[in-house]
Amino acid sequence: MNKFSGIKTKYLKIVPFIGLIPILLLFLNYISINSSNEHFTGFDIVSALLKAMSEDGISLTNSFALAIIIIIPVIILLSSCIALLKPRKYIIYFMIGMYALELIGIVISLLSMKGYIDSSKFLEVKFLIKYLAVGFWGAFVIQLIGIIIAMKSVKVSPGYIILFVMSVIWLFPILNIVLNSFRGEGGFYIGYFWPKSFTFDNYVKVLTDTSRYYYVKWYLNTLMVATCSCIITSFLVLSTSFILSRIRFGGRRPLMNLLLVLGMFPGFMSMIAVYYILKGLGLSQSLISLIMVYSAGAALGYYICKGFFDTIPKALDEAASIDGATKWQVFTKIIMPLSKPIIIFTILTSFMGPWADYIFASIILGDKSQSYTIAIGLYNMLSRDTIEEWYTCFAAGAVLVSLPIAFLFLRLQKYYVEGLSGSVKG
Repeated sequence: MNKFSGIKTKYLKIVPFIGLIPILLLFLNYISINSSNEHFTGFDIVSALLKAMSEDGISLTNSFALAIIIIIPVIILLSSCIALLKPRKYIIYFMIGMYALELIGIVISLLSMKGYIDSSKFLEVKFLIKYLAVGFWGAFVIQLIGIIIAMKSVKVSPGYIILFVMSVIWLFPILNIVLNSFRGEGGFYIGYFWPKSFTFDNYVKVLTDTSRYYYVKWYLNTLMVATCSCIITSFLVLSTSFILSRIRFGGRRPLMNLLLVLGMFPGFMSMIAVYYILKGLGLSQSLISLIMVYSAGAALGYYICKGFFDTIPKALDEAASIDGATKWQVFTKIIMPLSKPIIIFTILTSFMGPWADYIFASIILGDKSQSYTIAIGLYNMLSRDTIEEWYTCFAAGAVLVSLPIAFLFLRLQKYYVEGLSGSVKG
């Protein structure tokens, strides 16, 4: 393995050839429309961009497209040749930065390309991405390979690229919902990603229009159910975990095993039986019954909290007992103050379940629309009769639903991680 000042030079011999391939791919088709037998190579697009810039002047979008197609790839090729002749880390880091800029530019172009093509009247197509040909996708793959090789030459883990790609894939549907919530033009299916106009009317409509849907009422129903379930569930889980961690009694081990096995079965297996029990008691189609269902099996999730409580020295309990403290006082004044991470973790998980649940809510509440939770209400907006009119409002409602969970998680994620990992007190 050859090394020069901490650089793996064997990779630098490959990088110029990789940098040359995107230039050669410009001779291949970047856009192919089989229905009209139209084909456009990378150089055709470059010449069209240069012609548009000469006639209409330099614009930001045309300059961005030209940079992504040819300018940045040429800079990458030149910097890779310089790095081969004069291996220096700052040159390679510059090349990695250019690769990252190119990849980000390609992702942005995929999201905004249809609107740009429509405005430039270069093509008349419904959904441009499906017409992108081997030249475009080949250049994209080669850029990924190039940045991985460049990073390996300076011992930077290529895993960062995998994380970057995965994060883009994960964020794509979220970004799509957010953009649709601000989309000015209505309709469900559109052939482009980036909206042509932005507006807040979708948020205003979903919050104020009660002619068909009661979004604010559903939101408050969900908030009440989630809050009550969170309080009851957190108390049951924490108290059960404390008892199983601190108190020794006959049948403790079989009981723990039984609870653990029962907790492995998905809750929806019992939803039909639960519905008939509630109906027999006259509690169906009410928010109270929903709170009961969410809280009833809370103790089955004891094992994470118990594992955390096990890390707290029992000597603290014994010292408090010698001073005359009861078990309740030990639980509330000794264990709870030391268990902030697991309490936050329990509260978050207890709140998120009822907040986003659809299955149990739809079975128990039936057709009583005034008692719907937000998950059922949003689902009904996507019915065949209303999806064209209400889809953008559905997107706005989905964004509003996500805000409490996002806020809580961002503010409390430190304790969330500590609750999962546990802690040793001394």
